Amino acid sequence: MFKAPRGTVDILPEEQAHWRYVSQTVERLCRLYGYERIDTPIFEEAALFTRGVGEVTDIVSKEMYVFEDRGGGVLALRPEGTASACRAYIQHGMHARSQPVRVYYLEPIFRYDRPQAGRQRQFWQFGVEAIGESDPSIDAEVVEMCWRLYEELGLTGLTLQLNSIGCPICRPRYIEALREYYSDKLDLVCRDCRDRFEKNPLRLLDCKNEQCQPFIAKAPITLDYLGVECSEPFEALRGYLKALSIPYELNPRLVRGLDYYTKTVFEVVPQEEGGQSTIGAGGRYDSLIEVLGGRPTPGIGFATGIERIILNLKRQEVAVPEAAPPQVFVAFQEEAREAAIALAGRLRRSGISATAATAGRSLRSQMRQADALGALYTAIIGREELNSDTVMLKRMNDGTEERIASNDVASFLANR
Repeated sequence: MFKAPRGTVDILPEEQAHWRYVSQTVERLCRLYGYERIDTPIFEEAALFTRGVGEVTDIVSKEMYVFEDRGGGVLALRPEGTASACRAYIQHGMHARSQPVRVYYLEPIFRYDRPQAGRQRQFWQFGVEAIGESDPSIDAEVVEMCWRLYEELGLTGLTLQLNSIGCPICRPRYIEALREYYSDKLDLVCRDCRDRFEKNPLRLLDCKNEQCQPFIAKAPITLDYLGVECSEPFEALRGYLKALSIPYELNPRLVRGLDYYTKTVFEVVPQEEGGQSTIGAGGRYDSLIEVLGGRPTPGIGFATGIERIILNLKRQEVAVPEAAPPQVFVAFQEEAREAAIALAGRLRRSGISATAATAGRSLRSQMRQADALGALYTAIIGREELNSDTVMLKRMNDGTEERIASNDVASFLANR
């Protein structure tokens, strides 16, 4: 018996109300902020992520699905959305458009990871990117958009954590201090952190291993090493967030797990503890477009996992709208089958949702089905109705019945 691959799930009809609620909220929010949708391929050249995300990041070194196609090309299933959006920006000459280019995506992401609550090997991600502008007001716009999304969804008890990790100008001084701090602790940290010390010291602060947490807690903080090129925009961002009434906490040890981040980084976390609790995160990536072969172009964005949002919606018992039931269920006696199918078709063309019964069931059974579906009305076509070209329309909430000419059913219901 076949089953869905480990780390993937089927989204069944009874789960769709939550997915619909989140996607509709996302689309409404993007319209308010002027972000347009972009859809990129599910697979890309693997080098796009190796170069853009970082070869020593966990995503690339441990979690990326890489395969060789029949033409000998090395491809990867998309492990995140920003690199693909930036590749599209470069490929299609989007620098010629009004800047910043504001785009969003809602797409499946693939990472080979240990499946657990809120984390699968195929999961869905909503993200936004604002590419082509370095002004900190754009940072504030993206952070506000992230925060407002969760507010619009009805989630509470969330904390916005904010930090600046510097840029290529001021970060080397911090890296030097971080190396000096960790130099006599390498025998005490995990194996991954010993590797990070050599290849990417900043990611020492992103380790989730319990044995490394005491050292992270006492490590130097990035904010003490920022130059004016980073400290002034960061102070401006904090002022904008205050003006927007966005609450936040400074977390001077917050870094992100991808190499392309510079300056502003942020995360939104729920009250629940744990390394997998982050619900959304983002930051600025002013060097990424250039690394991928484009002209120097600043950018900032955030992403949030849909499954993790839904997990928190259910945990907080947030009520979501259910799918509307069919407005009309068409029931019939066997000789009226064609007339019933024709009526259902006319109703749908008039914008009225209709479900027709299938052959071989008694009228009593069909009425039970109409009730189970939650239909507002049942249109019944029996022998008498077939001969007189009428329909018996029954209102299901009170049992009221009314005989109506077949051709008038749509207009009758439209008026109600």
